[in-house]
Amino acid sequence: MKKVMGDPEQVVGDALLGMSAAYPELLTVRQDPAVVLRAGGPRVGEVAVISGGGSGHEPLHAGFVGDGMLAAACPGPVFTSPTPDQMAAAIEASDSGAGVLLIVKNYTGDVLNFETAAELAEAEGHRVRTVVIDDDVAVTDSTHTAGRRGVGGTVLLEKIAGAAAAEGTDLDGCAALAEGVIAAVRSMGLALSAPTVPHVGEPSFTLAEDEMELGIGIHGEPGRERVPFTDAEHMVGSLLDPILADLPFAAGDEVLLFTDSLGATPQLELFIAHGIAERLLAERDIRVTRRLVGPYITSLDMSGISFTVLRMDGERTRYWDAPVHTPALRWGR
Repeated sequence: MKKVMGDPEQVVGDALLGMSAAYPELLTVRQDPAVVLRAGGPRVGEVAVISGGGSGHEPLHAGFVGDGMLAAACPGPVFTSPTPDQMAAAIEASDSGAGVLLIVKNYTGDVLNFETAAELAEAEGHRVRTVVIDDDVAVTDSTHTAGRRGVGGTVLLEKIAGAAAAEGTDLDGCAALAEGVIAAVRSMGLALSAPTVPHVGEPSFTLAEDEMELGIGIHGEPGRERVPFTDAEHMVGSLLDPILADLPFAAGDEVLLFTDSLGATPQLELFIAHGIAERLLAERDIRVTRRLVGPYITSLDMSGISFTVLRMDGERTRYWDAPVHTPALRWGR
């Protein structure tokens, strides 16, 4: 295993030190427990939108802490849920009195630990609402979840909910907006190679040169099926077809299309995939009005792509376009 790291057991802590050094104007990083906070402390009257999960998916979640997005993020060990004490610390440090919205990806450890943290925080007098995102259409259940997995839609949800909070929307309004996004977003990905977890030191599964995993999970969980490797046109179609059928999306819909690298896929290939996806959507009279292309929710060094499609309306579009300034997303400022 060739990686830019020292002790494999210390990769998260070392990475947090690097984030703190790189973005001192945006972030305040605590190590024990590990919490990434928006610089400047709580914003009076603003709902604190908080998320978190296992590390290895960078820039999710810590890279989305900042103005117009998350107030705090809790990074767990690689592919492992953060602990309730991390989440409780994030709530305590971020709540201005307007309440806290917790955004949780649907993985069993995340759901249970965020639930425990919410109960602890409520006992301390904080008002907490929790939403669980489960946008992956690939599988109904997996080794990590009861129900569908939370994947690329999380990025879009954090941006839209964070913008609403920054505008002054109250806790109930932020939660209702978030639930609407969850109901309107679908995702699916495929892998061409496996991720290598640092403390394991070898790929988490093996794919032959002529195979790909359709419907892969962001921790390397199995997808729908292992299928023959094919060209970009067929890859994109194999992902978009089940996404569009699931909601279902229909002619006349306006959507946000998010084309994501799972970590090792270069931008050149992402643009090829995104161009094909735009064309296939246009052929169905589904209009792409907003776009995001890049490695925004990754799986360490996994090679592959995923698509996320969110049905847009005026409110979601306004909050998506609202100013944001984080390490990973910045526009409008």
